[in-house]
Amino acid sequence: MIRTRRALVFAASAGALACSVDAEIDQPRPLFAEVPIEYPIHMWDQDMEGETMLRVRVDDTGGVDSVEVVESSGYLAFDSAAVEGALKLRFEPARRDGKRIDVWAEVPVHFSKRPRPDTLGASS
Repeated sequence: MIRTRRALVFAASAGALACSVDAEIDQPRPLFAEVPIEYPIHMWDQDMEGETMLRVRVDDTGGVDSVEVVESSGYLAFDSAAVEGALKLRFEPARRDGKRIDVWAEVPVHFSKRPRPDTLGASS
C-alpha cells in the first residue's frame, strides 16, 4: 500500500474547528478534502509523530491570512510545515446575520503515519 505524506487536519470532526467568537456565528468550514500540509520527509523517514495546534484567521473570502502556533509539537519541522500548509487551506467563510466575516479558529494538525477516521480525507 502506498501512503502519502500528508498531515491530518482535524477540521472535519465535530467541534474540531473552534472559533473564538460567540455562538451566533456560523463557523467556517473546510472546502476541500485534500489537505495541503506536507509531512516533513526526514520526520516521516524517522517515524517521528506529533501534533501542532494552530490558530488561523479565516478571512471573509474563506482564505487564511494569518497563522499562529498555539501549541508546539516540540519539533520545529512539524510546526513550520503546519504553518506553511495552513496558509493554503480554504474555507467556506464564517457568517454573522448572513454576512461573511473574518474569524480566528483553532486547527489541530496531527502528523502521524497511522490513518484516522475523523480526518478530512476520510470517507463517510
